[in-house]
Amino acid sequence: MSAAPVSTSEASGDHTPDHIAIIMDGNGRWAKARGLPREAGHERGVEALRRTIEAAGDLGVRRLTVFSFSTENWRRPVSEVTALFGLLRAYVKRDLARLKREGVQVRIIGNRAGLPPDIAELVKRAEEETAHNERFFLTIAFNYGGREEIVRAVSSLAEDVAAGRVAPSEINENTIESRLDTSGWPDPDLIIRTSGEYRISNFLLWQIAYSELVFVDVLWPDFTIEHLKDALETYAARERRFGAVATGTA
Repeated sequence: MSAAPVSTSEASGDHTPDHIAIIMDGNGRWAKARGLPREAGHERGVEALRRTIEAAGDLGVRRLTVFSFSTENWRRPVSEVTALFGLLRAYVKRDLARLKREGVQVRIIGNRAGLPPDIAELVKRAEEETAHNERFFLTIAFNYGGREEIVRAVSSLAEDVAAGRVAPSEINENTIESRLDTSGWPDPDLIIRTSGEYRISNFLLWQIAYSELVFVDVLWPDFTIEHLKDALETYAARERRFGAVATGTA
């Protein structure tokens, strides 16, 4: 059995999570409630993301992973998918210089095979130009699905087994983790989902095995630093046991 995972925050005794991940849900409902097109909700969602990145850093969080576009989102209307791609383009072009200047390292996870060439180039540029930053780590899950990620990881291992580079007996949690998009990164301490829904929606299925979950009944465009503070306070009040017995339990 592998050792229970220990986060940076747990190891240091700090109750502020080192790594939070957010399922940014509710853009479409926010727009519908105001008689606006869904694209308007996504635009306001980008503003909420900017606020959250700044607030997370100010509150002592060092890593933030956000679910931006899932492999299932291709089922949405073409106009909405096109708008989501346009927002990623606009976000990188507008914010990359500021993120570089403020010491933010940007990474994008997901299946890049399905991305338009210019988006793939923007993703590569954002990662390369911020690779040496270490003040804050921002990961954007784009064209991402947890099951699809695991399939790609297992497929990669299967190819190495077939080629004789890896023996079946060598496959364990560590070898699978090494093939995931998040290889080398700590798992999220805390998962936040907005909009009042209680689902994981195929997000970081491997990585959140021991993450704490907080569900917030507010649509993503309305998410503020106060909502983030409340989620962090909820996290701080919990005792993370990683499968062990609670402290003080006989």
